[in-house]
Parts: sequence; C-alpha cells; structure tokens
Amino acid sequence: MSLSWLYLFAAIIFEVSGITCMKLSQGFTKITPSILVFISYGLCVAFLTLCIKKLDVSVAYSVWAGLGTTLIAVIGMIWFRESATPIKLISISLIIIGVIGLNSGK
Repeated sequence: MSLSWLYLFAAIIFEVSGITCMKLSQGFTKITPSILVFISYGLCVAFLTLCIKKLDVSVAYSVWAGLGTTLIAVIGMIWFRESATPIKLISISLIIIGVIGLNSGK
C-alpha cells in the first residue's frame, strides 16, 4: 500500500471524526467537540490534498466520500442509536459496491 493510500485513509478517519464531533457539539454549544470539528476537518483536507498528488482525483474523492458516508452511517446507527432500516443497509451496500466498481474500472 502506497503512502498516498495511507493519506487517503487518514483523511477519511479525520472526516468521520469531524462529523462525529459535529453531532457531539450540539450545534456548537459544547466547546471541546466544536474545536475538534475544525481540527479534524483541517487535518482531513490536508491529508486529502497530499493523497491526490499521486492518486487520481476521481478515485480518491469517490473512496473518501463513499467510505466516509458508510462509516458515519454505521456510527450513527451504533453510537447515536439511529434506525438501521433495510433501505439504509441496502443503500450502504450500494455505496460500497460503487466504490469498489470505481476502483476496479481502471
């Protein structure tokens, strides 16, 4: 695995952290999660910028968006007790299939 892919996965982790902190900040009324939103997104953008130096932007962005969306949906269902309806689970599966398809279509 190249360093660019590690940068991409770091960007995904920081994006998911930022979204999670956004929820925990309760509309920016809680100071620590509010600050972590901006730190997480700053690191996310920095790592995403580093990864697209070597990776195709279409692949990097689709993996970042797809896996980020999938992870935050799963976190929402597990941690925040959001509903896990069949349509949500099917939709998450389709996102994963789409990311795999974009990466295998080179």
